[in-house]
Amino acid sequence: MPLEALLFDVDGTLADTERDGHRIAYNAAFAEAGLDWDWTVSLYGELLAITGGKERILHYIETQCPNFQRPPDLKGYIADLHDIKTRHFTQLVHRGGIAARPGVKRLLFEARQAGLRLAIATTTTPENVQALLNTSFDGVEDWFEVIGAGDVVPNKKPAADIYSYVMEKMGLHPDRCLALEDSFNGLQSSLAAGVQTLISYNAYTQDHDFSGAALVVDHLGEPDMPCQMTYTGTVSNGATYVDLELLKRLHGAQ
Repeated sequence: MPLEALLFDVDGTLADTERDGHRIAYNAAFAEAGLDWDWTVSLYGELLAITGGKERILHYIETQCPNFQRPPDLKGYIADLHDIKTRHFTQLVHRGGIAARPGVKRLLFEARQAGLRLAIATTTTPENVQALLNTSFDGVEDWFEVIGAGDVVPNKKPAADIYSYVMEKMGLHPDRCLALEDSFNGLQSSLAAGVQTLISYNAYTQDHDFSGAALVVDHLGEPDMPCQMTYTGTVSNGATYVDLELLKRLHGAQ
């Protein structure tokens, strides 16, 4: 089946949002709420194993805050705290604090010009996605036919739910899609939904197990900025960066 759609994860895939974006926003939210919690670079890397911001806060409370006096409505407290964090993150994005990863804008333009359909499949909140697309990506939000984000599905990655949701909305079979992810949890989610997947890892995910990925790169690259490719077999055909032609060869080799 021909490749018809690219399904993009957001955090760590479209942009390096985690260390100097979400982590900073969490700490700002904690300070605003009068909490002495400090998510360091290394601690946040460990917490990323938990998908979903509210789930991450709950996990932190349960595993590292034995003396925290839980409010009667812990779920509501965490939701409010996460809302504060989202406000700080979107403010950071609007200040221009987060740039697109190498090759992402180019690939989006190539796919758009070729008539491929685009969608988002992420666990981050819709507000975060909108802020990033409209600021760091020059207002391309309307390029994405479906934006599957946040709590739109009951089970977050590594469950298949978000990918299944997006493909159902688009009326597409997995064989006509290719996912772009950055992490083990993301890869497990897309593979569970039956979608062939390219991994573009980052500093937090470079040591993850990417077994089952069709291609693994350190970034998508540019004509003057080669990327490092692994698990390519013969599909790379001498390519030094990820373009639409490489993705079509990848998809055709499945």
